Amino acid sequence: MPELPEVETIVRGLAGTIVGKQIERAVIRLAKIAIAPPGVAFSKALRGERITGTRRRGKYAIVDLVSGRSLVTGLRMTGRLVVQKPGEEDFPGTHVVLWFTDGSRLSFADLRTFGRMRLVEPAEVWDRDLGIEPFSSGFTPGAFMSMLAGRTTPIKALLLDQRRIAGIGNIYACEALWEARIRPSRPAKALTKPAIRRLHLAIVDVLQRAIALRGTSVDDYVDAAGLRGGFQNILSVYGRLGQPCVRCGSPVVRTVLGQRGTWWCRRCQR
Repeated sequence: MPELPEVETIVRGLAGTIVGKQIERAVIRLAKIAIAPPGVAFSKALRGERITGTRRRGKYAIVDLVSGRSLVTGLRMTGRLVVQKPGEEDFPGTHVVLWFTDGSRLSFADLRTFGRMRLVEPAEVWDRDLGIEPFSSGFTPGAFMSMLAGRTTPIKALLLDQRRIAGIGNIYACEALWEARIRPSRPAKALTKPAIRRLHLAIVDVLQRAIALRGTSVDDYVDAAGLRGGFQNILSVYGRLGQPCVRCGSPVVRTVLGQRGTWWCRRCQR
């Protein structure tokens, strides 16, 4: 499932390829994927729009339009946003295609059809339920400590709560907790101040390193050019069941926490 580094990689790729282009037409092949405001026809509203920018909010990729509207895409489990040249074949499961006047197109493909592409109005506050961005100035060690204070929730479950921190998913929660030497099931309120500082640094570090390698491709993820990421080649614990911990040599274990597979090291993360 695309998380913050994957979506950030995608929007950076889109910035270099579709900004400034004009939409000639939008083709919707599965109606439930494309959502428009009440009384607005999705395809008709996009005709003639020009792309003015791209950005990310949590796990959402945002394409800004000259009208002030935006296209907000949640990729969910298997979604892909790929820029394609004239003559290139569609990806399997392509449900929305934005054709540009130069013949290229932006395709939204999603085999499991959980993703959505939503047209939002300029004044619409669509992200009110999303938490703080990990790279924002407000995500300080002190703010993180306040977030954890009094919480009995296992720390890994709290990291996955998009209402608190936007963008962290299963891969990077596992990796950050390993880097900070923290047991995933430990109650958030039980973390010491030094442990919270270590985890704060680990979250930012892991996400930055993953972006530098263009994300993690363990399943369906590809970037805006259709290329796989590289962070899967240096994962410390995620998906490495039974393999030796790269820090201490003990076998990596997998347990289920909050209905999510959780990879960690029993020796390093006590």
